[in-house]
Amino acid sequence: MKKIYFFILPFFLAFSGMAQQEEASPNAATMQGLKIAFITRQLTLTTGESEKFWPLYFTYAGELRKARQDKKDDILGLEEEVLSIRKKYKPMFKKLLLTDERTNRVLTAERDFNNVLRKELQQRIQMRNNRKNLN
Repeated sequence: MKKIYFFILPFFLAFSGMAQQEEASPNAATMQGLKIAFITRQLTLTTGESEKFWPLYFTYAGELRKARQDKKDDILGLEEEVLSIRKKYKPMFKKLLLTDERTNRVLTAERDFNNVLRKELQQRIQMRNNRKNLN
């Protein structure tokens, strides 16, 4: 497990600077680091796989982000574009990750990560409300 964190740290530091420049939120670098750790655990990436996976994933995520910005007023167009991007990258991820299961996890990883964040936020809000009610 320590090997994963030592490997993730350089990626986190490298991409945290990029994330802070691209995103307005001061917590963007932290979120990016959490996302990297989450996906690495979900896919059980080895160090060698990580070296190849993350550049490909960031290119994939960048294309998805651009499609969402360009098609934000056209829901059907956005869904078609997202599907097209996923179809384009699926064989590349499969070549790297070797199994359909791991490849499919990549394609759902962002949604899963967002669900985990949403759940955590809901729990924190509930805890905060409980504290207010006790006072």
